[in-house]
Amino acid sequence: MQKEHLCRCPWLDTSKEDYVAYHDEEWGVPVYDDHRLFEFITLESAQAGLSWYTILKKREGYRRAFKNFVVDDIAKMNESDIERLMQDDSIIRNRLKIAATINNANCFLEIQREFGSFSNYQWQFVGGKPLVNNLEKREDYPAITEASTTFAKDLKKRGFKFLGPTTVYAHMQACGMVNDHSNDCFRKAEIIAQY
Repeated sequence: MQKEHLCRCPWLDTSKEDYVAYHDEEWGVPVYDDHRLFEFITLESAQAGLSWYTILKKREGYRRAFKNFVVDDIAKMNESDIERLMQDDSIIRNRLKIAATINNANCFLEIQREFGSFSNYQWQFVGGKPLVNNLEKREDYPAITEASTTFAKDLKKRGFKFLGPTTVYAHMQACGMVNDHSNDCFRKAEIIAQY
């Protein structure tokens, strides 16, 4: 079957090639690499109150602005970096979100020291393996879950910003902690078979 005729999740705007590529190649694939997890957390926290597609379009800008998501380098950024980034229209120019990224980098490093990796910490909230949800239609998608609420509360306790239960659930979906591809989406079974 040709890829353009495959069944995909009902939320996906298939008229946007870059969005389709993100859905087909990244969304819902389990991520255990801390570097990638920090990128996902940064992008999800930037998304708060905006559409994911808005952030996806600015992803390259975020990579440039935030040192290719190298957490040690971001943790060293300071007020002058915030001022510089406030002039950078390749990212969302929200002072609180920019400052939160630097703050979150420092919190991320603390978790790495405590747990050996952020991945070890994060995956504990789903028992170490992806949860597979039964989703038939768009209305079946949850915005938050008990796991995302617990995860978000723990992140907040550890000092993270812009990562409430809804944003954390979007992160969990993006990095494959939950497989939220719809039952008829071709990626659901592919991901289950790989992991």
